[in-house]
Amino acid sequence: MTSPEAESSYAWIRLAVALALMTIGGAGMYSMAVALPPLQAEFGIARGDASLPFTLTMLGFGAGGILMGRLADRFGVIVPVMIGAMCLALGFTSAGFAQNLAQFAAIHGLLIGFGTSGTFVPLVADITLWFTRRRGIAVAIVMSGNYLAGTVWPPIMQHFIDSGGWRATYIGTGLVCLFAMPPLALALRRKPPAIAGLSRAGARAASPDPERPLGLAPGQLQGLLCVAGVACCVAMSMPQVHMVAYCADLGFPAARGAEMLALMMGFGIVSRLVSGWIADHIGGLRTLLLGAALQASALALFLPFDGLVALYVVSALFGLFQGGIVPSYPLIVREYFSPHEAGARTGTVIMATLVGMALGGWMPGWIFDVTGSYRAAFANGIAWSLVTTTIAFLLLMRARRLSARAV
Repeated sequence: MTSPEAESSYAWIRLAVALALMTIGGAGMYSMAVALPPLQAEFGIARGDASLPFTLTMLGFGAGGILMGRLADRFGVIVPVMIGAMCLALGFTSAGFAQNLAQFAAIHGLLIGFGTSGTFVPLVADITLWFTRRRGIAVAIVMSGNYLAGTVWPPIMQHFIDSGGWRATYIGTGLVCLFAMPPLALALRRKPPAIAGLSRAGARAASPDPERPLGLAPGQLQGLLCVAGVACCVAMSMPQVHMVAYCADLGFPAARGAEMLALMMGFGIVSRLVSGWIADHIGGLRTLLLGAALQASALALFLPFDGLVALYVVSALFGLFQGGIVPSYPLIVREYFSPHEAGARTGTVIMATLVGMALGGWMPGWIFDVTGSYRAAFANGIAWSLVTTTIAFLLLMRARRLSARAV
């Protein structure tokens, strides 16, 4: 039985604080989307090479997610959030002084990517322990901070890059992280009620057969979720990382591309909230299947339409269709695994999605360098999205068969 503090007024305040922290920390994910063109121009590098810092950011984010999740399980969420804030502040500031691509990319991977993980996995895993009946919408709200960051940061950073250069913009972003995040983190000191006083045996009894989730070994189910996570995010990151560069190649100002990216992320917030509500009614697996299928459809729309107005519309649709995919993974983890493993298992699955983001950030740039066009890159994204759709469908069919046998 959970504590009365679950879904209390404090739980909602905590959710708001977590949303703010994820929004600020999300600068680490979206800075390269607007810094890519000036970085390529200053260092005189190819598009694929200029995509490398984003790839390393996602790898650092993914690897850090596992460690940060374990730290949250052991010491509470405040420890990884504080570490993340310091890493982001140091990372953005030092990146502003980088003298070559190697330095810049290393800083992105080791500090900015790792720091961003402290404001993602721990916050998501923590919030699942504060909500029961409304867990889906709570996870959707906190993970909307990731998209809120994508809505807020690109236009702001583009403005300051245009007026003061990317170096000054990076240093300023680091100062924002330094002074805004630690005070917010202090509001998360209270321990989660969902596991207070609950033994491991009790936690396992509350889970639907955590020893054989969906009739599989825990590692097997986790592995399938990781493959699905890689695939969906290879597809997802293509427009998110390359939208500004794609618009510039079509002859549109970079500011239009930043606006499309912001629009995409803004509609992603709507998608995440709606998907959270849907997940509370149909579960995480069905939500994952729905999101993956819609994402493939949205990517397909980029192929026939490349006019300015059409790109605004398709960007909005892409954000609306794909926003609920990643939040479905923590929900699936909480549905089929022990709550005492929430941080570590959520971190592992999120790591897989970030490996997908890393691969998906670099791969379109490489395809562009080879083909001279983004059309093949969009087709590549569609194929990866269908992999996630297939895995979600097979797992859902397995769940239905096991449910029928139980009856």
